[in-house]
Amino acid sequence: MSRVYDLFVAGGPVMYPLLGLSIATFACAFERFLFWFQLTSQEDKVVNDVLKAAPKDLATAAQIAKQFQSLAIGRFLLAPLRLHWPSPETFHLAMEAAADKEFVQMRKGDKLLETVIAIAPLLGLLGTVTGLIATFGSLKIGGGGSSADVTRAAAGIGEALTTTAAGMLVAIIALFFFRIFVSLQSQQMDYFSRVGSDLELIYRQVWYEPSQSNDRLQKSPAQDSN
Repeated sequence: MSRVYDLFVAGGPVMYPLLGLSIATFACAFERFLFWFQLTSQEDKVVNDVLKAAPKDLATAAQIAKQFQSLAIGRFLLAPLRLHWPSPETFHLAMEAAADKEFVQMRKGDKLLETVIAIAPLLGLLGTVTGLIATFGSLKIGGGGSSADVTRAAAGIGEALTTTAAGMLVAIIALFFFRIFVSLQSQQMDYFSRVGSDLELIYRQVWYEPSQSNDRLQKSPAQDSN
């Protein structure tokens, strides 16, 4: 632990903003991992229950989705099911609007991680420059330098190397988390698209098209009598 502290101190003042960025990165990653764990661990059950109930009773399917409004998949499925006998176009539009809203929430934290990825190496480079400035300031061309001058020069070089490594490390960690979350977002977009298509197909085949056929049959005798 003392070794880490010594490295932190050797890095100079630039290490403080890098520390802040690293804390922000891990806090964001923890919140996002919690979000994705809650979603992915329950969404299959929610989808199966809703799709199983939808062909029998849309109200029951809507009630199941409503119980899981705290999850993105629950809100996505509930959006079209809460409508009263919508057309297939309106049904699809409700799902599409709900999906867009949920995808925005899934991308929460991406901007922060992108900012850390961009800024951390620059801060490391800044520490490198300041460290080299301190190093050259301690050097005395032509000899005559004392051991204290050599120590200060070595400290400047150490600061330059430490901040560069720290900046790259923070950026690499942020990039690692960012790529994981982008991959999860892509998988969820495909999953939502597949689930939405299944629900839309059930609504069209089981509910909307039969009701339209019944309406036409009821109108036909009335037209024949006229």
